[in-house]
Amino acid sequence: MLDSHDRNRRPVAAQVPKTWDFMETTFVALVAYGALGLTSWLALVVLVVTQGRAAFSPAQLQAVPTGWDSAAAIFGCASAIAVLWIAVGMARREFSEYLALRWPTRDEVMSALMITTLLCLGEIVFGTLIAPTGPSSSHLSFSGIGELLIWLVALCIAAPIMEEFTFRGFMFRGWSESFLGPAATIVLTAAIWGAIHSQYDWWVRCWIIVSGLVLGHFRHRTNSTWLTVIVHAGMNFFVFLTMRQA
Repeated sequence: MLDSHDRNRRPVAAQVPKTWDFMETTFVALVAYGALGLTSWLALVVLVVTQGRAAFSPAQLQAVPTGWDSAAAIFGCASAIAVLWIAVGMARREFSEYLALRWPTRDEVMSALMITTLLCLGEIVFGTLIAPTGPSSSHLSFSGIGELLIWLVALCIAAPIMEEFTFRGFMFRGWSESFLGPAATIVLTAAIWGAIHSQYDWWVRCWIIVSGLVLGHFRHRTNSTWLTVIVHAGMNFFVFLTMRQA
């Protein structure tokens, strides 16, 4: 016989873990990049204001030191990752499991770095033969070692983690389990990843797409987003080594 407590008890719907579908995954990725841009801009404004430049124009924001821009980008990357963390939590999933944050084996790392080295060498060779003006090389100037270190942290740590967590982690999880499947997801994420790097010329963007295909293959084959972070960081460090510095 049920007592009054049992009679008044109502069944509670179980909160079942889920994977965000194609549209939901796309929306969260857009919000993450929106948070990246907004937080980076706000951090840059704060840096300018705290340096005694209360009155400033958009042109002044474009002319800030490289270190300031890099520091702002690091804050932006953190906010984008926070958006992903919230979305994964809302799906009742573990962040590391959802984004495939499995540490790769030594053999997986060595194999991926060897392939990446060949890819970078190929970029140099084909860039010399095909690109209209030869391989692109950027030029940056740094006021000191501190500014250089902040820029390196943004380039080789913050950006690879944020972009890989978003593209090969969150987006790959949702899109590959949708109607797209893994192969189409690898191609689409690589194409979008190349397109958003609009600051580069057509040759660099094409090579970024090729790199995205390779990273997507690593993610699918090893189920390790940390591996793609390592490879991405290595690629960016290679970019640093080939840059002209004042």
